[in-house]
Amino acid sequence: MCGRFTLTTSADELAESFDLLKMPSIEPRYNIAPTQKVAGVLQDAKGAGRGFQWFHWGLIPSWATDPAIGNRMINARAETIIEKPAFRNAFKRRRCLVLADGFYEWRKLAKGKQPVYIRMADAKPFAFAALWEHWNGPGDSAIDSCTLITTTPNERIEPIHDRMPVILAPKNYDRWLDPKNEDVAALQKLLVAYPAKGMTVYPVGKRVNAPTFDDPACIRALEKTGE
Repeated sequence: MCGRFTLTTSADELAESFDLLKMPSIEPRYNIAPTQKVAGVLQDAKGAGRGFQWFHWGLIPSWATDPAIGNRMINARAETIIEKPAFRNAFKRRRCLVLADGFYEWRKLAKGKQPVYIRMADAKPFAFAALWEHWNGPGDSAIDSCTLITTTPNERIEPIHDRMPVILAPKNYDRWLDPKNEDVAALQKLLVAYPAKGMTVYPVGKRVNAPTFDDPACIRALEKTGE
């Protein structure tokens, strides 16, 4: 699964990397957790280019009666995404990117779990493959929410966890975002593990275990594991 990630890249660099005409000012985030807001990208259905969008992390299906259902839908498995009622319509029509520059996973050790930080080898920002939904609640309440898609891990992540988030190659952004593209078979082929050689993994302190901590210390490398 993917339960924590970071986005510390400047707004200007994100706008350039993801071809965004407008990008709000954003604060660096070192420990983004489920139910918090995440930075996303959508493709305009009328061909006006890519747009920035804030999403609630935890997908709330349009048919849900209680938005708390989103707390259980932070991830969607690539292998079953076209079968699950909560995800299949969004996979066909409501795909987005969620912006990040690293994510966390927890390695099982004899003395507990060791958090590790995973990022691109060049430290550049990247995009998770994600789905989104618009939920209309009572009165005027409405929530745009999302879920991150996971797949089987590459050889670098496999010793740590049996799942990893799908990180899309930039060449596939347009195909993924195109709301008119309903070729689910071709889209599902994009949901594979990012090449291991392009990623860096290192252990970090247990500060990241608590979502209340959100500072540069969360991604500081440890010299020894288990600290």
